[in-house]
Amino acid sequence: MDRLLLAIAIVAGLAVAPARAAQDDPRLDKLFETLKTTRSDKDASAAEREIWRIWAENKNPEIERLMRHGTAAMESGDEQGALDAFDAVTRYDKGFAEGWNKRATVEAALGQYPASIADIERTLALEPRHFGALSGLGQIYLALGRKALALKAFRAALAIDPHLLTIRHAAEQIDKDLQGTPL
Repeated sequence: MDRLLLAIAIVAGLAVAPARAAQDDPRLDKLFETLKTTRSDKDASAAEREIWRIWAENKNPEIERLMRHGTAAMESGDEQGALDAFDAVTRYDKGFAEGWNKRATVEAALGQYPASIADIERTLALEPRHFGALSGLGQIYLALGRKALALKAFRAALAIDPHLLTIRHAAEQIDKDLQGTPL
């Protein structure tokens, strides 16, 4: 069924020129500034939600549909269906950072860490402020037992969004673990 959906998507016009990537949206600068300057968890949370919403936007309706399909597949535990959808997204809009990020997320869930890291690097090349990709990179490095690299990724995410409390706590714990250990 997923292959049929992909074939239909291809025939339906995904090969059209990609739309401007959401990471270039001018609304993002103000939202990232809010993350850095606000002391309000409520304001930070609202800014984070809006950033994620903007990152997920794509002017190509087929890519939007594939993103929804992939996200629904992720939520239902259908990693292969999600991977197929995000593969199609990255094939047809190579400049869409969130397509790469979502694919990286699925790859990480499948334990395909080298592929996930490569897709995170692509995400960050397109949107260097992608705190979600940096957080995911840190989680992968933790899973691989590479605490110093995990800490570096978590600190980079926190430099962009200091309100990531789970990431802050993880970074603090890793920092404690590494104290006295040569990096």
